[in-house]
Amino acid sequence: MSFSDYMTTLFMPALLQTVYMLFVPTILATLIGFVIAVVLVITKSDGLKPNKSVYSVLGLVVNMVRSFPFIILLISIIPLTRLIVGTSIGETAALVPITIGSAPFIARLIESSLNEVDPGLIEAAKSFGATKRQIIFKVMLKEATPSIISGITLAIITILGYTAMAGAVGAGGLGNVALMYGYQQFDKNVILYTVVALILIVQVIQWAGDLLYKKKK
Repeated sequence: MSFSDYMTTLFMPALLQTVYMLFVPTILATLIGFVIAVVLVITKSDGLKPNKSVYSVLGLVVNMVRSFPFIILLISIIPLTRLIVGTSIGETAALVPITIGSAPFIARLIESSLNEVDPGLIEAAKSFGATKRQIIFKVMLKEATPSIISGITLAIITILGYTAMAGAVGAGGLGNVALMYGYQQFDKNVILYTVVALILIVQVIQWAGDLLYKKKK
């Protein structure tokens, strides 16, 4: 397949599918992950509101989901995917496992960033009468923002890998192009073009993440 044919018939539609499967789950997983991270941070033994039971159970659930290889998770929750979106095939169906697989990972990244905040700042905020909500959003989150941005940049690149794996089971995107039109049809050019495209996407994501990190630091 020539490069021009690849671009017009395969690459552009697959790129749009990949972008869709990349950014929608990233937004959803970040929102879910942020809530999980905040609960973990405030319920730990030295948190703002210690609760051993909540911390242990939630931490166990996060670790269990994270322990699943994504391809196994993708297949094992097909019934749930069908229940939520009505189908288990296509880019929309892929949003469910990608979000579920990414949320615990992002939660741990955000949790780690929040835990890095200087305890002295938290104690100072307490001494000034700040509420728990103010401490979380105006002290901890503000101080941890650069680290969170760096973590989410890493997560987006990881999710890009998930979209490629999802393509192997009919979700579309660049992964599907590489498998269906490259590997199965023995077209090395398609595989090469797809790999180069994925590398460029990663570079753009990392560049944007580094730029935003520098602005917030």
